[in-house]
Amino acid sequence: MKLISIIFVAALIATTDAKDNYKSKVWSPDNGDGTFTNPVINADYSDPDVCVGASGEDYYMTASSFQCIPGLPVLHSRDLVNWKIINYAVSSLPDNDTPQHGGCIWAPSIRYHNGYYYIYWGDPDRGVFMVKTKDPAGRWDAPVCVIEGKGMIDTTPLWDDDGRCYLVNGWAGSRAEFKSVLTVRELSADGTCAISQPVIVFDGNNEHHTAEGPKFYKHDGYYWIMCPAGGVATGWQLAMRSKSPYGPYEHKTVMAQGNTNINGPHQGGWVHTSQGEDWFLHFQDKGAYGRVVHLNPVTWTKGWPVMGIDRNGDLCGEPVSVYRKPKTASPVTVVNPVESDEFDSTTLGLQWQWHANYQQKFGMPTSNGFFRMYTHKLSPDFKSLWEAPNLLLQKTPADTFTATSKLTFAAKKEGQYGGIIMMGRDYSALVVRRVGNEFQLQQLTCYGADHGKTEIVKTLATFQPSAADKIDYDPAIYRTIYLRLKVSEGAKMTFAYSLDGKRYKACGDEFLMKEGKWIGAKFGFCAEEPAGKGVMGFMDIDWIRIDK
Repeated sequence: MKLISIIFVAALIATTDAKDNYKSKVWSPDNGDGTFTNPVINADYSDPDVCVGASGEDYYMTASSFQCIPGLPVLHSRDLVNWKIINYAVSSLPDNDTPQHGGCIWAPSIRYHNGYYYIYWGDPDRGVFMVKTKDPAGRWDAPVCVIEGKGMIDTTPLWDDDGRCYLVNGWAGSRAEFKSVLTVRELSADGTCAISQPVIVFDGNNEHHTAEGPKFYKHDGYYWIMCPAGGVATGWQLAMRSKSPYGPYEHKTVMAQGNTNINGPHQGGWVHTSQGEDWFLHFQDKGAYGRVVHLNPVTWTKGWPVMGIDRNGDLCGEPVSVYRKPKTASPVTVVNPVESDEFDSTTLGLQWQWHANYQQKFGMPTSNGFFRMYTHKLSPDFKSLWEAPNLLLQKTPADTFTATSKLTFAAKKEGQYGGIIMMGRDYSALVVRRVGNEFQLQQLTCYGADHGKTEIVKTLATFQPSAADKIDYDPAIYRTIYLRLKVSEGAKMTFAYSLDGKRYKACGDEFLMKEGKWIGAKFGFCAEEPAGKGVMGFMDIDWIRIDK
């Protein structure tokens, strides 16, 4: 009995270590020689912001999560290169039981102040919100509505030396009917409500259109606003300074694409490290792959923060591809956000998000080494999975990768199906569907799901059940199957399947991935059924493994 206990504890420690020290097989930026290769996270953590933690040696990052739940990812690093996802700050959102594609959480900021970590964000349809905690890896307080109203986005607080608090924000033209301006107002000292009206401090409508994503700092006696302009895929970075939080601000372009292949480069966050260095984390828009995270050095030259490498002395840098790692006083382990999942835990892995607020009937972990996902009843006028809230998805981890999963689908009614999916404005899924007392392997594809287009169904093969219930009480037929998706250069995706986990057969049509609404394409699982009454089917997901 003692030997069994020792083996169990050893296995538990090994599992924990594997997750704590997870190294991706498809993208790891740490080159192992004191340098890193951008992007430091080759996944869709759009609008990243970063702060230095209480110890001075820890860095915490958050990013936009829009309607995906849990929301507001929290990532941790000791060197700004090796990142691990440790938590989420929000577990549900108002009016998000059906997917509010592209809504909800836009461009958050994370700050440490007086023993608390704060995250602020703008919901373009509801207002400015804030959550806080003493432990980024622990429980975050319930969201507080700081300012109610439409159109306010991309919010950042600044606690001044005298304890007063200011907030800068951008404006969404789709809601406010104006954009490219930044405003500042004062908040209460605890940051929970506005105590003044907004003041326009920058208008970029001419020279710097689409000015947005401002981050607020104080440095060397100046108030600084750093923000991108020029558009997500085509823009540049601005820095502006003033002796007053309300301006007037003088500004310079401090980073642009230049002669590099790193387009944008778009909004992010600046940090000053305990080693006396300055760095800027920002994103690059990569279309279907989403907005991936880059790290660039910052050099304060003639009083301005030049980001990247200034090759001609004009105080405007170009982003780096390979560069030396930041100095750190702490030991650093090579680690990346987790992708593969054996589903051996009684909690869902942090790589997973639902496409809307989680409901228990979507599915639950088990103590038996698999995750059970129940079929969701689609609407009577169903056109596409754009309506489905129960998609269990994660971000693409690299430009090329393979995802293979073992699952068992249990169908209790005609038409119930489950399988793997690459989801975006266009999507394609490989599923097994019950038709009579058999299963059909089908490719479900929709072009223009965001515009109400109808899904196309292509039958690829027919299988007999691998098992069947022998009782009369809601009997199910079962099919165990291995499903695979492979992503190659140019966001091209193909499917394959196997009945024994050894021999895989290519199937279906090649699919060109498409981003979602403000997010990259995401892959994972779907389990659905036509509208109606009756017992749901289910899909037991044994594992998913991400490889080259």
